[in-house]
Amino acid sequence: MSKKLRMGVIGLRMGKNHAKAYQTHPGSELVAICDMDKDLLAATGDELGVEKRYTDAAKMMKDAKLDAVSIATPNRFHAPLSIAALEAGLHVLCEKPMAMNAAEAEKMNKAALKAKRNLMINFSYRFSEMSYALKDQVDRGAVGDIYFGRTVWHRRRGIPGFGGAFTNKDLAGGGPLIDLGVHRLDLALWLMGYPEPIAVSGSTYDPIARAKADAAGATYTVEDLAAGIVKFANGATLIVEASWALNIEEREHMVTLLCGTKGGLVQKNTGGGYNFVAELYTDEGGNQFTKRLDWSTEPVPSSYHEFVDSIIAKRPPMATGEQGIKVMKILDGIYESAATGREVRYDR
Repeated sequence: MSKKLRMGVIGLRMGKNHAKAYQTHPGSELVAICDMDKDLLAATGDELGVEKRYTDAAKMMKDAKLDAVSIATPNRFHAPLSIAALEAGLHVLCEKPMAMNAAEAEKMNKAALKAKRNLMINFSYRFSEMSYALKDQVDRGAVGDIYFGRTVWHRRRGIPGFGGAFTNKDLAGGGPLIDLGVHRLDLALWLMGYPEPIAVSGSTYDPIARAKADAAGATYTVEDLAAGIVKFANGATLIVEASWALNIEEREHMVTLLCGTKGGLVQKNTGGGYNFVAELYTDEGGNQFTKRLDWSTEPVPSSYHEFVDSIIAKRPPMATGEQGIKVMKILDGIYESAATGREVRYDR
């Protein structure tokens, strides 16, 4: 085998899974890790057996002789660190969301194109056997042309603490929409073939989280619920919903439902947890069938392994910067529409 790719990870609270995955791919090795939290850095380095440890990302990029790096920091730092890595000649796997907004995302993608390096976004929910199976059915024409969908991630109570990076708009860019909704949004768009958004309407709310934050004397500057309607150039419509706190039955409610001219499909969680089912709904000879996926025999790479594979094969990754920009445009549109009370249009 040719020389292994030398990988680094910046941000270990979210990046530990990245680091572990690079150690399990036969074509990569984990060379360096970086985090400003010295205790976390030391504990992770000891656990994974990594000698090169940094608290300064720029120094790691300069000194560790890397081929690629994962950016798994708070959202505010995704764009500047990704651009710095790309300009240093490194391939980049950036955690979701791609950036704080679409303008930053576009700068990241331009840097990747200029550097001729791969920029992949960690849209991990498409990297599962059932997601691949549903995509295969769509590509085979089982659902026909998709014209309507709804993609959701709600939590009954799941606010990720007050005062941290997730609930601070200056660090996160938003709340559950940019944290949870981004996963379900990408999954729906990927299954739909990533159509071009032309108009977005949205609303955001924070009554539950706001009351809890006020009672605790804590800072909370993001929404606890967001909902939006997205219209695409091909005529399709998608409803997007995400919340950290909503008065519903389940602890966690995740569903992506897409309806087409020949059939429909769904991926949803069961029992309020992280077990999922995938179903296909068809009309065959005047009879309606519901087909559930039992299992898939084809192995599916993790997003981390796909990143490594794409570099080795010298091809674009599956989750591209261009796709990340479309996601950010939709997220921006929902937030802007919620703030202004008006539809945001991109076809002007």
